[in-house]
This record gives sequence, C-alpha cells and structure tokens, in this order.
Amino acid sequence: MNEPEYAHFTAAAAHCEMTNAAFLAYAVDKAARDLTRTTAEIATEREVIHEIFAARRHLGRIHGLFNQVAKALNSGADAPHLDATARAVHDAARRMEEAADALLAHRDGGESA
Repeated sequence: MNEPEYAHFTAAAAHCEMTNAAFLAYAVDKAARDLTRTTAEIATEREVIHEIFAARRHLGRIHGLFNQVAKALNSGADAPHLDATARAVHDAARRMEEAADALLAHRDGGESA
C-alpha cells in the first residue's frame, strides 16, 4: 500500500469511527459477502496476508536500524528525535498486530484469539 492509498484508508476508517484494523476486517467481510463484484475489486486474503508480511519485514529492518542507533548512542552520538521515532515505530507495530488479530478473527468466524 503506497502513502496516498494508506492516507485514504486511514481517513475512511476515521470517518467510520473505527480503528484501521476493525475497518479492514469489516471491509474484507463486506467484500466477501458481495460475490457479484469482480475479483479485481476485492482484495483477496492472500494479498492482505502478503501486505502484513511485507510490513513485518519493514519492521524487522527498522529493528536493525534501532540497533545501529543504540550502538551510536553508546559511542556518544546524539539522537534528538529518537523518542518520537520510537513512539512512531511502536505505534506502527501495534497497528500491525491489530490488523493481524482482525484478520485472524475474520478467518475464524469472528472469534478472537
């Protein structure tokens, strides 16, 4: 998902007063129930899972970068925006966890893990 698509998705979720994860789960469920739509219009579960794994890989790369920052800080370097960056990464990881939980709940027929 590119930045404009993510912004559109986030705005739609906010408009519905839902979290991104809940909005995604609702949209996937709604699309799956409307089988008259073409497959090009409906994001398949495989595509959603692919995107979650891609985001997971990105978070792994960020983990490596944070290790480099820690090494630099231990050597006396300054990182004035580290707290804000760490909060942003933590929030992204939390959103990914919520999205994965919503996807699993949808797959399990609404049961939460």
